Amino acid sequence: LDALAIADGDVVIDALYGAGFKGGLRGADAVAAKLVRESGAPVVAVDLPSGVSGLSGTADGEHFRADHTATFFRKKPGHLLQPGRALCGTLHVADIGISPRVLDVIKPMLLENGPHVYQVALPRPSMTTHKYARGAVGVFSGEVHATGAARLCATAAARVGAGAVTLLGPEAALTAMAAQVTSAMLRKAETIADIKAIAADAKFQALVIGPGFGRYRFLHEAVLAILAAPVQRGVVLDADVFSAFALEGVVLFAAIKASAATVVMTPHEGEFARLFPEISKGGLPKHERARAAAKQSGAIIILKGADSVIASPDSRAAINANGGPELATAGSGDVLAGIVGGLLAQGMTAFEAACAAVHMHAAAGSRLGPGLVAEELALKITLEA
Repeated sequence: LDALAIADGDVVIDALYGAGFKGGLRGADAVAAKLVRESGAPVVAVDLPSGVSGLSGTADGEHFRADHTATFFRKKPGHLLQPGRALCGTLHVADIGISPRVLDVIKPMLLENGPHVYQVALPRPSMTTHKYARGAVGVFSGEVHATGAARLCATAAARVGAGAVTLLGPEAALTAMAAQVTSAMLRKAETIADIKAIAADAKFQALVIGPGFGRYRFLHEAVLAILAAPVQRGVVLDADVFSAFALEGVVLFAAIKASAATVVMTPHEGEFARLFPEISKGGLPKHERARAAAKQSGAIIILKGADSVIASPDSRAAINANGGPELATAGSGDVLAGIVGGLLAQGMTAFEAACAAVHMHAAAGSRLGPGLVAEELALKITLEA
């Protein structure tokens, strides 16, 4: 490394390792990465910054940080998953003559999320559509002091086109919500008998439960009652559901697999670890953890984060790459759950609905930028890309 002298105006071309790199940089490679980083010189990486895994986006130990990265044919998971996405700087995908027809042979099951994944499945109401034909969503609320999450959910569900949204909760909570909302209907859900009656009501094409719910024992029983109903609908499980079934995932997964409902679960990393402890400890890349969880549970999984991954039990998965730090705010996840519920209620297939919700959610966050609050986020959701 005696010859590695970086002068002002120099540009460093990092072509030490490519997308197949595993482990961490060692010896002279690690020293070079540190010297380049400390020099402040601009870096152009070939394929991926050296030290970054093309499979997982992880960077163990020393690594290069690029201002620009040039890769070939298609992006790799490490270009989309954090921290790899941030370490790549501006990404350029170069055409080197590989025919796109090879994808018809390979049939990749892992995609970058975007409108091309879900656009054809978006709901398109006809001129003769009435409100219930546009989809009825029921959103369960917590108690009187914790109704905000459900209200955010309900607003988001309506914003993506659901024709009728009903807030469901204890009587005191309904009184509080009546002073806050005007377009959503209200219905009491105070006992398991109430929950069973709602679950048996085919009017609801989608139900969302978990945000701000609390009462874990009651929630545990309520979720099982909803899943046991013979009604085919979309069910979104979020937030407190993952605490209610912590260490009892096997009970939840059996209920999902036996259910007539199509289930979407939306955990962040901490919630995921509570529900899928063994998968979390396995050291798998994020998209592989989400896939394993989808297969184990029988549900569509949205493993949330700046690099959210959507996975289906049939092994399809999509990595979302338009999410930013502005979404890391209270209530943001409640809005996402509402978007999913609103799209499911309109008959959208579950994997595509989850992909659309994640992408639209992130796009709305980008439009608002720093200082975003969840109330504004719910109002900025659009069906546009």
